[in-house]
Amino acid sequence: MTPAVVFFYIFASVLCLAAFMVITARNPVHSVMFLILAFVASSGLFLLIGAEFLAMLLVVVYVGAVAVLFLFVVMMLDVDFAELKQGFLQYLPIGALIGGLVVIELVLVVGGFIATPSGGGHVQTPTPAAASNVMALGEVLYTRYFYLFQAAGFVLLTAMVGAIVLTLHHKPGVKRQNIAAQNARTRAGAIDIVKVPSGRGLEAAE
Repeated sequence: MTPAVVFFYIFASVLCLAAFMVITARNPVHSVMFLILAFVASSGLFLLIGAEFLAMLLVVVYVGAVAVLFLFVVMMLDVDFAELKQGFLQYLPIGALIGGLVVIELVLVVGGFIATPSGGGHVQTPTPAAASNVMALGEVLYTRYFYLFQAAGFVLLTAMVGAIVLTLHHKPGVKRQNIAAQNARTRAGAIDIVKVPSGRGLEAAE
């Protein structure tokens, strides 16, 4: 048994165990920690198949940002999870139906791969032998799928701006900067020249 096979079984076992603990752990903080472990194990599997870009993407983006954000939100919010679980039985049939559909799709995918194991040889843009995974992925994204890649970036930018606009609420009584009003100010409206008599001080100006 080669070292690659040994590491595959190790990462796969850890991944399956962590994924099972994510949905069975009673403490949501423990669930997020197991989710982080599942992401790390998945990145190890990606490294074994030579997809180092996806491995680093899982660690940097999902573990470093998304999962940690989930952990902070769960720890900061005072959520009554006992109250949330009270309506579990009424959603159980719908959940069982969706779970059954997912299982059927997985069986069809695995069955199709077993029936045609050589399907990977018909890839239209195979990875060059002399290039790394990151180089090949960058070449494909910025040549063949350049316009689609830029369009996806604009869609994400629009979604981000829309989320900010929908969630931004101005509180009354809070002073905010109005750049247009500042640029439109004139000398007459910006200053007020008052001639104060000698010896009167600021009382005359008021």
